[in-house]
Amino acid sequence: MSAGEEEAAGLFGGLPEQAAPRREVSGSPRLRTPERRQVELRAVSLEELLPAEHRARFVWAFAGRLDLSALYGAIKSVEGRPGHPAADPRLLLALWLYATVEGVGSARELDRLCCEHVGFQWLCGGVSLNHVTLAEFRVAHAAVLERLLIDGFAAMLQTGQAALERVAQDGMRVRASAGAASFRRLGSLARCREAAAARLAELHAELEADPGAMSRRQAAQRERAARQRQLRVEEAVAVLDKLGQGKGKPPRDQAPSAAGGDGGGPAKKKPAAPRASTSDAEARVMKMADGGFRPAFNVGFATDTRSGMVAAVAVDNRGSDMGKLATMSDQLAIAYGRRPAAHLVDGGFVVLADIERLAGEGVAVFAPPPTPRAAARDRHAPLPDDSPGVAAWRVRMGGDAAKAIYKERAATSEWVNGQCRNRGLLRFLVRGVRKAHAVALLHALAHNMMCSWRLAAA
Repeated sequence: MSAGEEEAAGLFGGLPEQAAPRREVSGSPRLRTPERRQVELRAVSLEELLPAEHRARFVWAFAGRLDLSALYGAIKSVEGRPGHPAADPRLLLALWLYATVEGVGSARELDRLCCEHVGFQWLCGGVSLNHVTLAEFRVAHAAVLERLLIDGFAAMLQTGQAALERVAQDGMRVRASAGAASFRRLGSLARCREAAAARLAELHAELEADPGAMSRRQAAQRERAARQRQLRVEEAVAVLDKLGQGKGKPPRDQAPSAAGGDGGGPAKKKPAAPRASTSDAEARVMKMADGGFRPAFNVGFATDTRSGMVAAVAVDNRGSDMGKLATMSDQLAIAYGRRPAAHLVDGGFVVLADIERLAGEGVAVFAPPPTPRAAARDRHAPLPDDSPGVAAWRVRMGGDAAKAIYKERAATSEWVNGQCRNRGLLRFLVRGVRKAHAVALLHALAHNMMCSWRLAAA
């Protein structure tokens, strides 16, 4: 034992044992458990629950600056006349803008968030909504949304934060609300039409035989579903009628058969009869970014390279981008009274007639010339039969200045496409080109809203 230990033993050796006495534990432990039936009175408001810098406040302020007179003018319930008060269009638009920014594309999901999420609750401010009202508003005002997009971009042109000098255009295939198995030929559609009519007649017979078998709401829901099915089948039949009732060429965006490849072999095969979807008759099978073939719509954005804001939106069911260069330039000219000085597109948009026509309008097209079949030929050298505009385009794209300008296309178009993908534009939850166009316009309007905040902060 060391000297220190001997000293400690001498000082404390005579003290009694200090250990706590052992006690036998009996009974259940005392715990604080939640009591959710307790009534509480809380003096709170939605205004206090939402932080001052919350994104929902900026969305509401942005919606307040928009001209919604066309939406207010269409409301039929007015002072002094009967009718239930309508939901404020500013509220409905703000909800969809905020939902789009947050990546929410379902009306039912938005309805749920309006009851559970404080940001959406703050926007609602006690106004009760349902998914039917939200879904109908989203697709019913495509013309108003397009006008809002044009007016907002025109305002940025006046402030100098945007410039219609260089515009980048790109197409993005978005999955349609239709399955691959829903595409049927004319014979199969005839059987589907008979089955839909038989189902509707069966429902009517059930109601006549026993009116109390189901509630009025259940009966209305089943009849509505049967009628919608019948309507979609009729729309698919109408599409095939336009395609020659199965006797003409298949749609150019139709996926090749598994055995036939792309049709580039020496053996010529009989073209397959065209098919139409019973889920979305306007959807077409397109080649997607991953190389697969799925029903989709083609969404095109024309974006200003200076501000990154979308100037125009186009949606169609053509899987190819060829021929859409001049169409988009015409759309910009109608919307803003002038064309962009430079139009940047990828090789999929190249049509020599479009390049020549735009050259006559004073628009310089920046797009890579196609690779020549002869490896020895310079693709930037004009061909003997080239028109003046096409020859100038080939020579222009061979210069370093044009190559530097063309880099802005990917930095602009691919960025906008990526932002829309991140916000949920992966698959349309609506059917038809018109409704898909409305959803794409909402995405463009939400994107421009975010850009306006960034430009204002800068």
